[in-house]
Amino acid sequence: MSIEQELPPPMVLTFAASDPTGGAGIQADLLTLASLGCHPLSVVTALTVQDTAGVDALLAIDAGWVADQARALLEDMPVAAFKFGLLGSIETIAAIAEIVSDYPEVPLVFDPVLASGRGDQLADEGMVDAMIDLLLPRTTIITPNSMEARRLVLEDEDEGDDSGEASTGYARPTLSECARRLINAGAEHVLITGTHENTPRVVNTLYGARGRMREDAWDRLPGSYHGSGCTLASAIAANLANGLEIESAVYEAQEYTWRALAAGFRPGMGQYLPDRLFWARQEASGDD
Repeated sequence: MSIEQELPPPMVLTFAASDPTGGAGIQADLLTLASLGCHPLSVVTALTVQDTAGVDALLAIDAGWVADQARALLEDMPVAAFKFGLLGSIETIAAIAEIVSDYPEVPLVFDPVLASGRGDQLADEGMVDAMIDLLLPRTTIITPNSMEARRLVLEDEDEGDDSGEASTGYARPTLSECARRLINAGAEHVLITGTHENTPRVVNTLYGARGRMREDAWDRLPGSYHGSGCTLASAIAANLANGLEIESAVYEAQEYTWRALAAGFRPGMGQYLPDRLFWARQEASGDD
């Protein structure tokens, strides 16, 4: 009996830290990518000790190991998109930047994980500088929340200030200004999410070289969610790998993420987790 050969699903390579809860990190990426019809490939950048409340410890993987993981995969299989999450160290950022520079045609989605939902710091100033200098020029779309966007811009501003005076932090840039600066630093597109803004609905705005491209508003959901940013960025990567143009990829990823959050559950004593397989449970129960 012969087996009919079919084209494989598009493959997306994610670089991220392991999250034992399955709520965020590389586990969130794998669930999201598979849910949206891609075959996920993964490079572990760090190990964490965490629960649904926050991150207690982080162990960055040696940059050489990270590079070896990626090279082994890339020399064996075609990759349709890259997705970056928590990267662990300056050395790892440099190693990854060198690797992806060999694949300029592959879209790259960058979720700049700077802190946990509880506020645990996961990237220092040196890492932020390396992200801006080494990764933004290769980034198709970066997906910071409003707090991350401002931190990226303000720390880059401090780095470039030769006055010898520290920034006071009082002149908080607008989100459109943050997007403009990130694009000037090399990103093709910026999607700033408004979860942390004091607005009746969550407003997410996509920017390109000519300014604002689209703005989408979503009903605020009760509770606090772990892994929403990972889910959104991975969904964009999956949609780009599946051939969608950037605006459609961003909108469809937002809708998927909102539905995953709306179906979320609280397995522990901390945050809710998105249900990235909500559609499968709905089909099983007969719901629309």
